[in-house]
Amino acid sequence: MADHLVVLDPGTLSTIQDFGRYGLQRFGISAAGALDPMAMRIANALVGNSPGEAVVEFTLSGGSLRVEADLCRIAVAGAEMPLAIDGAPAEPYRAHDLARGSILTIGFARTGMRAYLAVGGGFAIEPVLGSRSTHLRTGLGGIDGTPLRAGSVMPLRDPTPIGPPLILSADRRPDQAGPVRVVMGPQADAFTAEGIATFLGSPYTVTTKTDRMGCQLDGPAIAHRDGFNIVSDGIVNGSIQVPGHGRPIILLADRQTTGGYPKIATIVSADLAKIGQARIGQVIRFEAISAEAAERLAIAFAAQGDMIRDNLDLAGAGISTERLLAVNLIGGVVSAQPGPADETPDGSP
Repeated sequence: MADHLVVLDPGTLSTIQDFGRYGLQRFGISAAGALDPMAMRIANALVGNSPGEAVVEFTLSGGSLRVEADLCRIAVAGAEMPLAIDGAPAEPYRAHDLARGSILTIGFARTGMRAYLAVGGGFAIEPVLGSRSTHLRTGLGGIDGTPLRAGSVMPLRDPTPIGPPLILSADRRPDQAGPVRVVMGPQADAFTAEGIATFLGSPYTVTTKTDRMGCQLDGPAIAHRDGFNIVSDGIVNGSIQVPGHGRPIILLADRQTTGGYPKIATIVSADLAKIGQARIGQVIRFEAISAEAAERLAIAFAAQGDMIRDNLDLAGAGISTERLLAVNLIGGVVSAQPGPADETPDGSP
């Protein structure tokens, strides 16, 4: 059999994801894709892949996998899940070269919700409608359109490592702190002034009704102006709907393509990972920024993604004072959402 990884334990929920399939919402086909695309980009950069190469997205825990290749390079980035290679602790945000028979174990997340495993050369999985991302509700993409299971085989395209292993130091990793920034609308006028003040001024808690499709929050009810039904229109990643019960629902990668509840705001794409990494019980606050400010900062956020490779160091080589002073942090900027629901991103806003 060709080089591959074998899933021994699939963890809580593990799927194949990339940037997603775009341009198809007018046909009722959701985008899917990684819920923390920056973490995916980092994992791919560490093993020498292109930014949108398919990865494994782990949710809350990763389980274990066995290498069936003479040698392959892997890296894990995202939520703080303890790693072990053949029982020995291993660093995240670092490339590791694994030999045939090696077992990679990914434990339960200490912080965050989702981590990403990249393998040098990528997975030899055929795209479906332009993407390898798994969309669970429709059974598209990934390995047979399903979550990974014990015994699942993930074929590798070309796992031979190239060059020395790389690492991303802790001071350059994404920062998920701070409020979730939003651009108000497109139906902010469907809510009272008091309702908008409630939305922006109140803490909301992530509930158990959270998955790749969306995140339902609990907290003070947001008052509608004249009912809670609208003519259904397009949903983008980060749309915040408010149904009749008044609690916000954040729509994510596996969202439905249209919806008939008014959308009070849209999360800027740089902060979407804060929701993808939010755990049940976590408290979230929202902060409104202007569309103009978000658009200006979109360029900066895209540039941060493009500069990931420049911020990597040789693993074990240490970091010079000069390099520390030149650090360009990944976090701390925002960006606007793509305009139409069908617009095609390239992994940047």
